[in-house]
Amino acid sequence: MNNPIEINVKTRFLAEESTQNKTRYAFSYQISITNTGTETVRLLTRYWKITDGNNSVKEVHGDGVIGEQPFIAAGDSFEYISGAALDTQVGSMTGSYQMVTNSGHCFDAYIPTFKLAAPLAVH
Repeated sequence: MNNPIEINVKTRFLAEESTQNKTRYAFSYQISITNTGTETVRLLTRYWKITDGNNSVKEVHGDGVIGEQPFIAAGDSFEYISGAALDTQVGSMTGSYQMVTNSGHCFDAYIPTFKLAAPLAVH
């Protein structure tokens, strides 16, 4: 079975939640998960690898996303917004969702690496 999940990400720097003098840079990310397959799938768990500009890595494991383990019907999408804070102006995130189909097939849907960057931090 091919991976029937398409993942798109949009990011935003949150200046109002960032404090440059305390080296905290806040970002939001909007994730769209589209089921391009023929079966309903359920998102069970998430894994994130968050890397800051100093190559410091934080890993996050947990059930579902934003307190949910959503079912995504064939042809449908699920969207959510979450956030991350870095100690540097630039970083990146990547990861995966563990999914299961209605017929019981488990698979990982990989989240493409995306950049988190404060305005003017990258030239």
